[in-house]
Amino acid sequence: MISGKVKTGLDQVAAKWPKVLNGARIGLVVHPASVDRRLRYAASVCLESRKFRLKALFGPQHGIRGETQDNMIEWEGFRDQGNGLPVFSLYGKTRRPTPEMLRGLDALVIDLQDVGARYYTFIWTMALIMQACRETGKAVVVLDRPNPIGGKLTEGPVLAPEYSSFVGLHPLPVRHGMTIGEIALYLQTLYSGVQLHIISMTGWTRSMWFDDSGLPWVLPSPNMPTVETAAVYPGMCLLEGTNLNEGRGTTRPFEIFGAPFIEPDKLVGRLSGFGLGGVVFRPLYFLPTFQKHAGTLCGGAQIHVTDRRRFKPFKTGVGIVKAVFDLYPKDFSWNNPPYEYEERLMPIDILAGTDRLRKDIEAGRDLNAMELWWDEELMAFDREIRTKTLLYT
Repeated sequence: MISGKVKTGLDQVAAKWPKVLNGARIGLVVHPASVDRRLRYAASVCLESRKFRLKALFGPQHGIRGETQDNMIEWEGFRDQGNGLPVFSLYGKTRRPTPEMLRGLDALVIDLQDVGARYYTFIWTMALIMQACRETGKAVVVLDRPNPIGGKLTEGPVLAPEYSSFVGLHPLPVRHGMTIGEIALYLQTLYSGVQLHIISMTGWTRSMWFDDSGLPWVLPSPNMPTVETAAVYPGMCLLEGTNLNEGRGTTRPFEIFGAPFIEPDKLVGRLSGFGLGGVVFRPLYFLPTFQKHAGTLCGGAQIHVTDRRRFKPFKTGVGIVKAVFDLYPKDFSWNNPPYEYEERLMPIDILAGTDRLRKDIEAGRDLNAMELWWDEELMAFDREIRTKTLLYT
């Protein structure tokens, strides 16, 4: 472990604050993982600063305190009893700051821990903030944080614009291999004129996983309890587009999966035939306490990642969906909209960023053949976009 070497943007906000914004009135966009290396909450750190004046707090999906446990649960703003600041919800009546929310502010400061997957909505909250701030002449300051699953590997289809939604507003691969600051630089190329400042990290390199950083892990959302969860999430979130339980309602979300109609050993046998690298599947039964199939015994498996360098989370997630589709064609189903504010397109299609994945699975196409077409998209994205926005080696 590389202990204590990484400093986040929050750890350096006083030393690296943009001089042009000295004395600015700021709104701070935070969630439970917005802490410094000593586990001090970002709001407390910012209230102590003499470089700017903290006037309001904003929160994304799952609430500023992480209080909304289930998925797609809206929350309402309130006044923080501890510091007296107004708290505005960006996952309720609106997902972007309104002019009224921004009145009296000079800048919004974003300190959100992303998990490295396109469909984790915090990066799209940032995108909507950047749009609103561009329109109202406010600055945006992003306090950078590690990509917890490293910054070298990318995987999965690149979002097609016609499948834009709140789980992907702009073209990105599923496992994007970027920090939230790097994604902000990419978005700046799309939102010309936005006043963007990045307070970058020190000590972080692209080969690091979060547990190499020496930083404390705080779950950024209620169903992202560990780095191991983040490791499998780029593939296992696909199950939200199906009738399979993705582990919500268990103590190992996204690592455990299944459904009442699945026979665990039969499923694991089929998955073993795909030759997936760096992963072992353990057959099990489980009883979800909420979400899909709550209170009903489910058969399925748990993912155990044995080699992070060889493990491909997106391919693994596709393999799981394909295996269940092939074994249980009468029981498996795709979920219908609405999903994450999308009323028309299939949830699996907006998660994949294309309908090609669903159609390939329905047609019984080979898993390795499917991987070829999304790898071609990845190479083009890396060459044309990603390498131009990277901040770290």
